[in-house]
Amino acid sequence: MLISLSSQGGCQKVNRMKILYLGPTEGTAIQRIKALRRLGHDVTVVDPHLGRFVPLIPERLIDAWCFRTGAIGVEWLVERYVAKQIGNTTFDVAFVDHGDLLNASCIAHLKTLAKVVVNYNQDNPYVPRDKGRWRVFLTALPLYDLIATHRVSSANSAARAGAKRVLLTREAADEAVHRPIELSGEDLARFSSKVAFVGTWMPERGPIMLRLIERGVPLRIYGPRWQKAPEYEQLRSHVVLGELKGDDYVKAIRGASIAIGLLSKGNEDLHTTRSFEIPAIGTLFCAERTSDHLEMYKDGEEAVFFDTVDECADLCLSLLKHPDRIKEIADAGLKRVHQNGDFNEKLVTKIIDAALKG
Repeated sequence: MLISLSSQGGCQKVNRMKILYLGPTEGTAIQRIKALRRLGHDVTVVDPHLGRFVPLIPERLIDAWCFRTGAIGVEWLVERYVAKQIGNTTFDVAFVDHGDLLNASCIAHLKTLAKVVVNYNQDNPYVPRDKGRWRVFLTALPLYDLIATHRVSSANSAARAGAKRVLLTREAADEAVHRPIELSGEDLARFSSKVAFVGTWMPERGPIMLRLIERGVPLRIYGPRWQKAPEYEQLRSHVVLGELKGDDYVKAIRGASIAIGLLSKGNEDLHTTRSFEIPAIGTLFCAERTSDHLEMYKDGEEAVFFDTVDECADLCLSLLKHPDRIKEIADAGLKRVHQNGDFNEKLVTKIIDAALKG
């Protein structure tokens, strides 16, 4: 069964509940944990990744093994760790974020302790991009009471893989993190830019960035792994290496007149968290033209979209001549993302509400 809930409503308030959160405690995942707590829920957090350690084997090798094989030989360690952490405590909801290390036996055990067990996954376990990483997740998938995803393609794949119920939703910005903060003089010296891209290097992204620079777009690139790009020598003067976290991430976007959002082709993305974070921070969102983006924002009024890299360059170069127009579109985008309600508290409430209605 496929459930589609719009971002503008359709879910009722959920009373304070005991929630077991199983997932990473970094990145956007920690934002979802905090959103659950802001809503007043009693949240117990268990990070399954802490159970994957093997004595005398470096963590990076274990991570690589789990990614490539789907945790062959390690999944039982994770299962034992999770069971030890939660004991016989019962919960209203077990909220699994990603679930790449939790096998079917672990999910079956969770179902004896929680009224419902749900899975929310920002990644795409149904495509080959991540090698064997999702092996145990796919074996456990039919046991979940609800699978939540933001892609139509993933929703259809989950149903074919045996999911009982699938919720099609959107990704989200965070109410507490993504906001139009005021930048100090020091912040502006560090983060001020005309056009910014904040994100990790991927093979398809290097040629895009290089073409924008060749077209004269005053571009600054923030993110890890860009030194791996074949085009790095030509990009080097535009790149600030390293992952930006917390307010530094917000400041890098806030300090830009225009922020570019790119999608992961290997993940079949039609939108990402950037699709909401950039407008919520108050910066003009310039992204690939997709059906999802066109549903979220009025093109040319609340965001600007492109089909080709040269169209992206044309948009940026034209808009930079009209700062007032940039502000108008950014302000309209900020208003729209709040009107649509694309934030974490509403997202997690929708997922829980849909699971309990089942």
